[in-house]
Amino acid sequence: MIDDRVGPSAIGDERQVLREFLDYQRATLAMKCQDLSDDELRRTAGPTSSLSLLGLVRHMAEVEAWWFRTNLTGVPAHGFYALDGDEDFDDLDTVPAEEVFARFRSECELADAAAADLPLETTFRTRRGRELDLRWVYLHMIEEYARHNGHADLLRERIDGVTGD
Repeated sequence: MIDDRVGPSAIGDERQVLREFLDYQRATLAMKCQDLSDDELRRTAGPTSSLSLLGLVRHMAEVEAWWFRTNLTGVPAHGFYALDGDEDFDDLDTVPAEEVFARFRSECELADAAAADLPLETTFRTRRGRELDLRWVYLHMIEEYARHNGHADLLRERIDGVTGD
């Protein structure tokens, strides 16, 4: 794997640091998928699990759209692979891996654009009526990626023995 990620700044304003940590986590997931065949990307964690690298990328495309566009801007923008639940990890042959990665990159860009001009204090209500702000979304997304990047580490090691950050 080639590690061309740019680490977050050690000093910066809050928004800059949040955005750079999120970008770093996004890049980590993409790095974990480098140089793998479509079959390897679809390989699951084990016989009883549907967790795979390609499923993680699909899931994170959905999550990007859900939090930054559907919730933050109110524009319905999710449901590419799943409407409700874990279908992101199922039926991985329905969309070519190349298209999944293109959607992922696009959703990251659209998420960034949706949040670009909004103060971190911008609030919205979730479908369950919970009030959250953009700062919470950034922190949640960093946490979500960090958790799933841990899964990606294990999946990648199982596929070809490659380990790393």
